[in-house]
Amino acid sequence: MSKELPAGAGWETRVTAVVVLLAMAALAGCQTNPPLQNATGVSSMEVDPSRKGPVSGVGVEGHDIVSMADQMMRDILAEPIFADTGKRPRVVIDAQYFVNESSQAINKNMITERLRVNLNRAARSRMSFISDQSTAMVERERALKRSGTTDVGTRGLTKAVAGVDFRLTGKITSHDSRNVRSGLVQRHTQITFELIDVETREIIWSNFYDVARAAADDVVYR
Repeated sequence: MSKELPAGAGWETRVTAVVVLLAMAALAGCQTNPPLQNATGVSSMEVDPSRKGPVSGVGVEGHDIVSMADQMMRDILAEPIFADTGKRPRVVIDAQYFVNESSQAINKNMITERLRVNLNRAARSRMSFISDQSTAMVERERALKRSGTTDVGTRGLTKAVAGVDFRLTGKITSHDSRNVRSGLVQRHTQITFELIDVETREIIWSNFYDVARAAADDVVYR
């Protein structure tokens, strides 16, 4: 890369030559050491939540939750007690009494919230939904109205907050087996749903959803 300069060259010429040589060396270095690229990476992709995705195993997947919530919604609405009679039974659907005893980590809120939203959209005047998780917030707002800190709003005051007729409970269980020779894993997951009459403890509706799969599973559920 070095080059001899004429003996009579001035200092300006020598400085210019050094700068040129350094620039050439830097350019050569860039050519021999290209920027690192994620050659083994996979570009992000859009996934239909109602269909099996590219990463799947033997457990409950996102598309199972979509299908399960839709199936449970239709079954609940078919119950005669939820016929459009104008009474609008009050229901709580949340994950507070939804128990996960399976070997898989599952966000129970994804199940109960999707079921509640689907029912709320489809039921219309056939049932009303009570937010038990909002009790503290509601009590605070009621206290502000009654103390005169705020006005009573546009709907006036009620003697008490709305009571509940039915509440969702549920349980997730699973049974796993493994072939030690082939490494094949099989899992049967069962999700049970029940609506309980909170006055009498009567089970007014129940159903379950099954997921059974086998694979040489290497998917980690989080």
